Amino acid sequence: MLSRYLQLVEIKTKTASMIPFAIGTLYALIRFDTFELDHFFMMFISLLCFDMATTVINNYYDYKKAVKKHGYGYEVHNAIVKYGMKEGTVVLIIAALLIMAIGTGVLLYLSTDLLILLLGGLSFLVGFLYSLGPIPISRMPLGEIFSGLFMGFVIIFIAAYVHAEPGQLIDVLYNKGILDVHINILEVILIFWVSIPAIMGIANIMLANNISDMEDDIENRRYTLPVYIGKRNALLLFRYAYVFSYFDLIALYMLGVHPFLLLLLLLTFIPVHRNIKAFEALQTKKDTFVLAVRNFVILNVSRIIVLVLTLLVQAWFS
Repeated sequence: MLSRYLQLVEIKTKTASMIPFAIGTLYALIRFDTFELDHFFMMFISLLCFDMATTVINNYYDYKKAVKKHGYGYEVHNAIVKYGMKEGTVVLIIAALLIMAIGTGVLLYLSTDLLILLLGGLSFLVGFLYSLGPIPISRMPLGEIFSGLFMGFVIIFIAAYVHAEPGQLIDVLYNKGILDVHINILEVILIFWVSIPAIMGIANIMLANNISDMEDDIENRRYTLPVYIGKRNALLLFRYAYVFSYFDLIALYMLGVHPFLLLLLLLTFIPVHRNIKAFEALQTKKDTFVLAVRNFVILNVSRIIVLVLTLLVQAWFS
């Protein structure tokens, strides 16, 4: 039963939200020298539950709307079909996950400020629209942009913000109908640049998925980005998104990361480039889609290791 549930929520893909969460937390420790344990756990539970809920919703929606009802994507990849799950059970799982996600999200807002409510609510809305509605984001050429920005940048930003002191990033005050917002633009831009590998890596996971599913998507009337721009241009975008992801080294240097560690990060381009070439040679969900996930992990786990080492060095010399 547990293994079926883990396949239903595609637990292996939760790295796409947990890794940015870890980066944002480490960023706050390095930049602001602060850590709020209760905020950390509330965001962790809310984020993980909502990520699992949107995955189940997406699988349920694909199951209900599928035109092509055979092949890897329908019979093997979708756990609802693979294990013959009852629709009522799937709906109950979605409801339970959403209740936990929203409940802990509200607790986090009550422990912080209005910005968490606004960003959290917007993220929840985008998560719902990703899979639901007349034309879900996942069935449009905007999926890569939304998934990259919200899972790559917004998660990192919120994960850092919940530890920061008021005014260090953004200060939002609401009084008698007046919303007063103060933004530390340089700090926000710095977080954005640090987030670039996560943004590009997550966007490329979705891009690789859509490239692999082009024929099935056309048959199922899913008009994703590769369908619009063609496979050749989609593969070029896939390649250069990874190249652009290394621009974050400038921001990491500004954070005080040692140049030697930055040089080690450059070495990660060797396995990343090898995976790019393998995906360019063959694009299938079964065989090569996982390479985009591996590249995301290589790009961002290496950043996590470097940030941890930076923290240790700072602690050693403090």
